[in-house]
Amino acid sequence: MAQLPNNEQVLRALSRVQEPDLKRDLVTLKMIENLTVDASGISFTVMLTTPACPLKDKIEADCRAELAADFGDMPVVISMSARTLGQKTGRDLLPGVKNVVLVASGKGGVGKSTVAANLAVALARTGASVGLMDADIYGPSMPMMFGLQGQRPAMEGDKIVPIKKHGVHVLSIGLLIDEKQAVVWRGPMASNALRQFFTDVIWGELDYLLIDLPPGTGDIHLTLAQLLEVAGAVVVTTPQQVALADARKGAAMFNMTSINIPLLGVIENMSWFTPIPHPEERYFIFGKGGGRALAEEFGVPLLGQIPLVQGIAEAADQGQPVVLHEGNPSAVYYADLAGQVARAIAIRNVG
Repeated sequence: MAQLPNNEQVLRALSRVQEPDLKRDLVTLKMIENLTVDASGISFTVMLTTPACPLKDKIEADCRAELAADFGDMPVVISMSARTLGQKTGRDLLPGVKNVVLVASGKGGVGKSTVAANLAVALARTGASVGLMDADIYGPSMPMMFGLQGQRPAMEGDKIVPIKKHGVHVLSIGLLIDEKQAVVWRGPMASNALRQFFTDVIWGELDYLLIDLPPGTGDIHLTLAQLLEVAGAVVVTTPQQVALADARKGAAMFNMTSINIPLLGVIENMSWFTPIPHPEERYFIFGKGGGRALAEEFGVPLLGQIPLVQGIAEAADQGQPVVLHEGNPSAVYYADLAGQVARAIAIRNVG
């Protein structure tokens, strides 16, 4: 019987496996845990930086290849787990939230809220703990998109508890007022209401809190930059030139000295139209390549392109984000988008 390797020899083999994004080996990154070697084989856990890691299969395959190179066909059991990283200095109001992510757009009508809702659900489906705050005080849409019309959040003492739906902790001004009531507030009133969404709400422990911003640039954006430590922002646009012109201003806002929030990347929505009966067909009805050009202009990745597919709007109107509908082609695109956003955050957090 061949002599069993010791833990040091196994770790030496695994030190040849790089985390593809972070460009460092798994041992140096302390991603190998619970390592045991006995007569039944080698077993250990790879602790990923996010449950939504899109490269977990490659990491596992690389581990197996390096172990086979040193120890032949010795049985190997690999468990994949995750510990989401965050960067906290203690400055902000949400100590239990590891990563705050802003979802922004330069103008309305580009599907920003639809993207935010589906991205939140997609992240939750990977096993991450996710919250979604609707910061569009004047035009809240999350109650409808999550099928929460008429519902009210619970209270714990004098604190509000977000409603959990589709695995996401959701809070919106639309859950606190009559849905037919117009919010006619001056900027300072809206900013004060937003502040209470952090000081008077029990968000608990979250891997990601997505904040759906109102379109454009204004008081809400400045308030968030002052109150919170933000992991990064994503900008949603369509390929259409008029949308890109406004999205460019939105992206530039995050680079301003008074804001200074990392831009994680660009999401291009309504990239093309695809008829569900003919998923191989693409019609670029709003133009082509605009999102990629914007991403290149700001030196950030194009995180995803979401097609315009029948059923997205209907799903939102029914309170069932389309990512839940596995037969719809858009579900695949949103699942991939969740991985890319989580990946961008992890790269920034590890540095």
